[in-house]
Amino acid sequence: MDNFLQTLTNGIDHFIGLFKAGGTQFVGLVTGILPTLIVLMVAINSIIKLIGEKRVDKFAEKMSKYVISRYLILPFLGVFCLANPMCYTFGRFLKEEHKAGYYDAAVSFVHPITGLFPHANPGELFVWLGISAGLTTLGQSVTKLALFYFLTGLIVIVIRGFVTERVYKYLVTKAKQ
Repeated sequence: MDNFLQTLTNGIDHFIGLFKAGGTQFVGLVTGILPTLIVLMVAINSIIKLIGEKRVDKFAEKMSKYVISRYLILPFLGVFCLANPMCYTFGRFLKEEHKAGYYDAAVSFVHPITGLFPHANPGELFVWLGISAGLTTLGQSVTKLALFYFLTGLIVIVIRGFVTERVYKYLVTKAKQ
């Protein structure tokens, strides 16, 4: 009976300990990344308001003409300026045959940008913090890792956007036959 009570007591302690650890993590976020995140979101929204939403929209429309700008610059700007999930609205400027590629590029970029620009996708922040925790535990900077994620993400979105565009065109051609 004593073993059962001790096991039950330990289980309850660990259960409550889980929530205490979550609370400690939450306090760390509130005093650490959340103020930075809020300031970044306010800054980006202020810049868009200063430039004017119509000008931003017109620029996005011009960027949709070329493969590199369509699958590199436009997704970057969409994710950086509008954040997830609003970044997908830049796809409205694209021809129908380019929308799938743009979506693939944008959705593939919402994680790699988070290490450098956490405002872009706060939902992915917990993934980034989990991945970078190893370096933080070792007392090392996570900036280099964030930069490599970012640069790799830029390369990947161009490839994915282009390949998805080609697959879409192939499937549309097959469907018409």
